[in-house]
Amino acid sequence: MNGSLTFDDYKKLIKDKEIETKDFNQSRVQPSSMDLTLSNECYELRYSFLSPKGKIRNKLKTLSIKRYDLTNGLVFKKNHTYLVRLNEKLNLNSPIKGKCNPKSSTGRLDIFCRVILDYTDEYEKVPYGYSGDIFLEVTTRAFDIFLTKGDSLNQMRLTNISNDFIRDEDLRKFHNNEAIIFDQNDYLLKPNISSGLKISVDLSSKDQIIAYKAKKKSPKLIFSKKHIHDPRKYWEFIKKDNGNLTIFPNEFFILKSKQKIRIPKTMAAEMVPYDTSIGDFRVHYAGFFDPGFGDRNGSYAVLEVKTHEVPFNIEDGQYIARLIFENLNKNTDFTYGSKINSNYQNQELALSKHFNIIRK
Repeated sequence: MNGSLTFDDYKKLIKDKEIETKDFNQSRVQPSSMDLTLSNECYELRYSFLSPKGKIRNKLKTLSIKRYDLTNGLVFKKNHTYLVRLNEKLNLNSPIKGKCNPKSSTGRLDIFCRVILDYTDEYEKVPYGYSGDIFLEVTTRAFDIFLTKGDSLNQMRLTNISNDFIRDEDLRKFHNNEAIIFDQNDYLLKPNISSGLKISVDLSSKDQIIAYKAKKKSPKLIFSKKHIHDPRKYWEFIKKDNGNLTIFPNEFFILKSKQKIRIPKTMAAEMVPYDTSIGDFRVHYAGFFDPGFGDRNGSYAVLEVKTHEVPFNIEDGQYIARLIFENLNKNTDFTYGSKINSNYQNQELALSKHFNIIRK
């Protein structure tokens, strides 16, 4: 069947050596994606690149500044670009292709990362029949971050034949039978569907934190340490009651959606990161939503927002993101949620798992 692969498919691909991985832990397989991990092989780059006509390794002598070993870790300096070979390798014989994306925790730290493959002319795309290494380009934009071999910054979603994205008219019909969007009181909302489900921003909470803004100067952050960093050293807490927020170039904000989203157990979803029809800014670096997210009455989407060219003012309730849905290739009982220790089920406005919980 067409559609996104599920948990059992990834386990089979690993068993059949179509996905080779070191130190495999089953917890890295998600309901409709697989977490990828850093190897010890790392290069600092002069600039970003693609390799449409050859192997990535053949370019590293001229494009890299220095090679590092991540066995004992390395501080990835803010606004420096690195290339890391991942522990996973592909030998795809099945009729599948794929796409990669940063994980939620990666996006919430403003780590810009994207996959580069041999003989490919697009970032993040896994072509049919790909065989070879996977490299990850990494640029930390808000903080100096200590990374080490085995850390997981991104994930891969594979699909049979096609993604089978769901048409607007079919998504509306589905919502009428099985809701995908709710308000803060868990009541059904009428969805705004146009090339996917449109999501608006919540800036309405009086005397509450409506946004987090990354500080210009902060201590280094250790990526493998959870719930240990003091958020006050890394973030400004923004409280406003006038219902709008101005974002200036290269400032990084964590916001949340006004609506609560539910991804049905028969579907996966992806947030479009950059949509000029909505505004000249980037929203949601980490785009994959697994089946079961927000089950049963929805969960807020946390939005990572940044503008690059001009200051941009957003208002409470303004649509700033778009979510596209795709079918799974089969039904599955393995879904996002507390049973598999998912980090962001039923979330409010929340920083990544690296920080202590903030009491509002």
